[in-house]
Amino acid sequence: MTYKNSANQSAYENLEIYNSSKYHRDAGYIAKNREIKAQRKEGSLVDAYTGEKIARDGKSDLDHVISAKEIHDDRGRVLAGIKGTDLANCEENLQATNPHTNRTKKADSMDEFLDKYGDEYTEDQKSNMHQIDAAARKSYESKLGKAYYTSPRFVKDLTVTAGNVSVRMGARQALGLVFAEMWFAVKEEFQNVGEKFNLGDFFTSLGRGIKVGFERAKRKYDELFSRFLSGAVAGALASLTTTLCNFFFSTAKNVVRIIRQSYASLVEAGKVLFINLDNYTFGDRMRAVVKILSIGASIVVGVIVSDAVGKTGIASIPVLGEAVQTFCGTFVTGIMSCTLLYFFDRSEIIRKLVKALDGLHTIETEIDYYRRQADYFEKYAAQLMEIDLEQFQQEAALCNSIASDIEHAKTEKDLNIILRKALKDIGGILPWDEQKSFNDFMKDRSACLIFE
Repeated sequence: MTYKNSANQSAYENLEIYNSSKYHRDAGYIAKNREIKAQRKEGSLVDAYTGEKIARDGKSDLDHVISAKEIHDDRGRVLAGIKGTDLANCEENLQATNPHTNRTKKADSMDEFLDKYGDEYTEDQKSNMHQIDAAARKSYESKLGKAYYTSPRFVKDLTVTAGNVSVRMGARQALGLVFAEMWFAVKEEFQNVGEKFNLGDFFTSLGRGIKVGFERAKRKYDELFSRFLSGAVAGALASLTTTLCNFFFSTAKNVVRIIRQSYASLVEAGKVLFINLDNYTFGDRMRAVVKILSIGASIVVGVIVSDAVGKTGIASIPVLGEAVQTFCGTFVTGIMSCTLLYFFDRSEIIRKLVKALDGLHTIETEIDYYRRQADYFEKYAAQLMEIDLEQFQQEAALCNSIASDIEHAKTEKDLNIILRKALKDIGGILPWDEQKSFNDFMKDRSACLIFE
């Protein structure tokens, strides 16, 4: 529970330190204790928690169901303005029990107490303790509610709070309308951008869009402005408009400096630049790096603008200050990031630069060559894995034998015999009729060589 009224907060902070003797010396506690002692002497006293009868010569204690300390420190009780002794020592909150239960419970709530010592009691006893605690708390909350909600302080607090909320909502609504008109005007500037993109002209048009949007808002919501945006607020908004316009008018001259300040995106840019997980070409990789840096720059610029707006005094305006700062920072970050991405994707200068970079011979070119060779080797290795090893060994032995015979051939006739035999061993077929000699076959005009 927190206080919305500073007077209530102050009253709680100045609350006197809890003193148990103050509650035990209270008239209500003394009267209840006297009543309990009388019941014990009569032999009619029963332990409220355990249900066990307390003997005439036995001992009993008087326990606060809701501890006096909890009631004393309760922010709701302070708000209701009720004395702690009146609540702690009322009939529903004082119960007779045995000394052991009272002195182990101390200032714990019933739930806390049973979590620690619940094993010492039966399920029925624990259920009874929970019921007594619930009844005491219900009565306690009822008294607080009745005391506060029927008090003049509640009516005053309610009126002030309702007034603040209504003013806050009205001011935020009016401010939202202004910002909406600004955005619509800037959106029109976006739609008017052609294929030939010029960054400097574009930022100038954004500044113009903000100014046009503000003027439209003033014309369109005259009555609303007269009620909510008069005096200092209207002056602050005019200052805000000037700040935003000046920012976009000057940004075209400072694009390089802004991008250099984008330190937050260096790690991501470095990953693209040095690792290149997406296998960009050199030109596209450079463009991706610049895009990342530009997003970081946009965030930095948004923060700078938010701080600059705060220094104009707008941050001190009740209700509106924080909303204006947040909008300005987000507005500038969004426009900057979208604009720069648009520029890097559609600018003719960037396209030519990317094409030129792609034509450069870089280490990436060599890496790509060896990467392709590795792919070829991987495919070839996969094909080798499909070869029948035993058959491959037999074929290799046959080839070695043929090569050895050819190497030892001494005449052309021997070589001819070796080659014929080799052709037969590998399952080849002569392209001419074996029944004729090669010379006779070639002399026969009707013969035809057949290669299979």
